[in-house]
Amino acid sequence: MIRKALFGLIFLLGIIGPDIVAQLPPPPHPPRLVVDRTSTLDLSQTNRLEEKLVAYFDTTSTQIAVVMLPDLAGYDISDLAFRIGESWGVGQKGFNNGIVIIVRPKTAKERGKAFIAVGYGLESLIPDAIAKRIVEKEMIPNFQQDRYYEGLDQATDIIIGLASGAYSKSNYQEQDGLAFLVVLLVMIFIIVIFSRLIGRGPTHMVSSSSPEMTVWKALWLASQAGRSHTGSWGGFSGGSGGFKGGFGGFGGGSFGGGGAGGSW
Repeated sequence: MIRKALFGLIFLLGIIGPDIVAQLPPPPHPPRLVVDRTSTLDLSQTNRLEEKLVAYFDTTSTQIAVVMLPDLAGYDISDLAFRIGESWGVGQKGFNNGIVIIVRPKTAKERGKAFIAVGYGLESLIPDAIAKRIVEKEMIPNFQQDRYYEGLDQATDIIIGLASGAYSKSNYQEQDGLAFLVVLLVMIFIIVIFSRLIGRGPTHMVSSSSPEMTVWKALWLASQAGRSHTGSWGGFSGGSGGFKGGFGGFGGGSFGGGGAGGSW
């Protein structure tokens, strides 16, 4: 409560200063959920991401805004993310179910920065530690390879899954350990199978109905399940399908200082 009160006071003081407010990026016209002012994403990538986020908004009323900026106008990236969320009104008034993802791509002179700001109404589903994990596990590894669309696509998939309840915080936190265990088991099983094949010779192949192949299939399916956190969340993966038209505008949501970020 103290953190939220301090954030509210700082934001109100910022509103009083017209010079400061004038530096904030204005909301897009016509309204959009994906705003790339760096020309990092191509048109196809921008549209796919926009379609996915609009489809999710149409279904749930939750608004996820992605904003890519060439500079932060002197702001700390977290402060800028919260100010954009408040001034644009990302999320629905009364529900405060908005999320703002700010990305300042890396340049030859400056490190790249990213921040996820979470509205009041979603802080219990996406607390600071989870937001930090999304930035560090989904976004930054892709951004380091200049795969900005992939990082944003995977991060928004995770956020959609968490916000909609399709994926729990504990599930997401356990994914790294589960994926490692599955890969380890698959590697051990491959070694065992090849050892048995070598021992039997070329005339004794493993049939598709053998116990070895049955276990292999089960492990393969488990490995695919272990990777599901970077895939589809209820039909909103990669912007495919479900697009119901253009975004109508932001709804007056509020932010209380929840979120996390990182740099590369």
